[in-house]
Order: sequence, then structure tokens, then C-alpha cells
Amino acid sequence: MSCLVLDAMGVIFKSADDVAELLIPFIAAKSGSSVEEVIQSAYLEASLGEISPDEFWERVDVPSALEDEYLSRHRLNPGITELLSEAKSKDISVWCLSNDVGRWSDKIRNNLGIEEFLNGSVISSDVGIRKPDKGIYETLIQSSGFKTEEILFIDDREKNVVAARELGIETVMFKPEIGFADAKQWISHRAL
Repeated sequence: MSCLVLDAMGVIFKSADDVAELLIPFIAAKSGSSVEEVIQSAYLEASLGEISPDEFWERVDVPSALEDEYLSRHRLNPGITELLSEAKSKDISVWCLSNDVGRWSDKIRNNLGIEEFLNGSVISSDVGIRKPDKGIYETLIQSSGFKTEEILFIDDREKNVVAARELGIETVMFKPEIGFADAKQWISHRAL
């Protein structure tokens, strides 16, 4: 058996930099505040589990009741549902590895209907470590139960791909113009 590990933002979800593309404009529209440094800093703390999602919203002066409205702005990358279906049909385990706020990640995956395809997830705020720190990849390996040589990791950020590769994990640098061709090829070879 093999394990396909997907980054969330920029791979599963269309927005590669959800903070700049979605979160900052949302906060600016709702609170009138657009101090990017404050938002970035609060997001980093939330994504490390140092503050709760509710504390994040309080810090950026947006009611936490608007959280679901913000999360509804996320969209799936074209082709991801087909890739997940193909992996499931070939009995390949699929995991999500993401720098994100756990509660947000759970809601987005459920809202967009992909949670059913996943065997598990490792989210930075839940483990207190962000990519490219090697500790988050080690947590993934331990949680998934797979050996490094059984895993393919796909991410759209070079530093994350390099860090995984340094631990012996096979990697693919995701490029939207190519889509999931490399992952589909890997799945077909693993299914032989």
C-alpha cells in the first residue's frame, strides 16, 4: 500500500496564499482594518496553535460568527476530486499536510466534500509545527504509519518539497498549469 500526501492551500484548494488572497481582503472588508503585519502575525500564531481561532478573530477585530463566511471563499483546485477518487479506487491512502488553523481546515474539507476521501490529516495548529520544519513530516510519517519510501508528497512551495525530500520522501512540486499529471502517473504505477 502507498500514501499520497497533499498540501492544502495551492494543491487541494485553489488559493495558494489564502492569507494574502482571501483572509486579508475579508478582514479589510469586515473590520476596515488592513494592517497586514497584524493579520499575518495573528495568523502565524493561530496556525501554530498558540492562539485559538476565536482569539484570532478577536485580535483582527472581526466577529468569530463570520468565520464560516470567510471559509466559504475557498474553492477546490480543478482535477482534485478526480485525483482523490482515483487514489481511493486504487486503495491508496490519502493524507492532508497543511500549515493552517485546524478548525478552519476541518470545516473547509467538510464543506467542499473532500474529507470523505482522506485517511487523515496533519494540520500545523494541531501539532504546533509548521512546514518546512522536519518535525511536521516526522509527525505525518508516524501518524500515517507509512515508511518514507511509500509516500508521495505534493506541495506548491519549493521549501516544503525540499524539506520532505531531505527526509527521503518522494516529492512533486505542484504547478497549476500541469495539474495532477505526475500524481496520476504515480498512482497508476503504484496500482500495478
